[in-house]
Amino acid sequence: MMRSLEDGELFLPSTPGKFKDKSNTMHRQFYRCFASTSTMFLWALFLVALTAAYLSFRSFVDSGSKYFNTTWGGHQWEKQIRASAQIRRHNGFSVLVTGAAGFVGSHVSLALNKRGDGVVGLDNFNNYYDPSLKRARKNLLNSHNIFIVEGDINDERMLAKLFEIVPFTHVMHLAAQAGVRYAMENPQSYVHSNIAGLVTLLETCKRADPQPAVIWASSSSVYGLNEKAPFSESDRTDRPASLYAATKKAGEEITHTYNHIYGLSITGLRFFTVYGPWGRPDMAYFSFTRNILQGKPITIYRGKNHVDLARDFTYIDDIVKGCLGSLDSAKKSTGSGGKKRAPAQYRIFNLGNTSPVTVPMMVGILEKQLKVKAKKNVIEMPGNGDVPFTHANISSARRDFGYKPTTDLQTGLRKFVKWYLSYYGYDHGKSVKRT
Repeated sequence: MMRSLEDGELFLPSTPGKFKDKSNTMHRQFYRCFASTSTMFLWALFLVALTAAYLSFRSFVDSGSKYFNTTWGGHQWEKQIRASAQIRRHNGFSVLVTGAAGFVGSHVSLALNKRGDGVVGLDNFNNYYDPSLKRARKNLLNSHNIFIVEGDINDERMLAKLFEIVPFTHVMHLAAQAGVRYAMENPQSYVHSNIAGLVTLLETCKRADPQPAVIWASSSSVYGLNEKAPFSESDRTDRPASLYAATKKAGEEITHTYNHIYGLSITGLRFFTVYGPWGRPDMAYFSFTRNILQGKPITIYRGKNHVDLARDFTYIDDIVKGCLGSLDSAKKSTGSGGKKRAPAQYRIFNLGNTSPVTVPMMVGILEKQLKVKAKKNVIEMPGNGDVPFTHANISSARRDFGYKPTTDLQTGLRKFVKWYLSYYGYDHGKSVKRT
């Protein structure tokens, strides 16, 4: 029967001879093993940190290449900017137009240039919709000697350089990530452009000397779930129905902050469903036209209780008049070098047509203009951020700078269709056979 082992007996030598205490040896082996394990752990930790740093760097590089993928600077570049910013009328303005290759931005740039103001455009030519249309708008502006800087509004160094070259009197900030439904697919792009980009631009403006007056594009989407009609600037805007609307509402709060702290003169414009030649392909009237001509079905949404959706469609020329009117009536900023000297002007205006039209009626006008019957799929409106109707009260804009829209939907769509058929090379007699 095996007897129990007392303390120390386990290490007695099995053969006669000099006794050797192995306890210290085991302790040393344990220590070496522990030290070796600790070293391996530290090396593993170092490799993990190195990998994380590499991935973070790659992410930064990828992000930079995504948003700051164009080069700028140099003597020729500065020369083009100065020439484009040259004022050609008495008491004219020098205006930085962001989103200048966009729908509204290109039209506003042309109007400013036509009356003799200096205009420098800025656009990142992203691929939210076909960049070739933006390039075509750029070519149109170039033909009128308007230079467009290819860059992102989040590029603080580039913005600072622009203000170093030109003492802009005004900034017409029209760059934004547009679209209500796309926010469900790529929400980060809305935060990047509509919030971070806005702050970067305002930071540049606040440090400028002199500070420019800022006019920027908000949206009728800020009214969200508001059921009171028509929508007035004093109505509540704390119930957005989409992320896009939320970022525009955030923009209104952010601009108010910069107005209050730094003395920036701020005017926000709430656009209502802008349409017309050179428009955005993601808008319903544009995509409907394309699909009708190609013989493809169009999807028409209906609201609750089978009520047709309605929009306050506003023709681009009327919007441009509102943009220029708000710019002309904007007072100077009161700050200098980031310091406020006195209270500054802060305004928000609706720019709409005040005559909502249902979507089926809009489709009917397109069918008449295109001389093609649409293939319609009518479905209930999904929960994608759309609202059932919009209707602008424009009394404030009318009072402050004489805003008065003059183009009804039938006239505006006729002009749009004429442009569309020409731009995309359709022959009226064979249009439905062309793609």
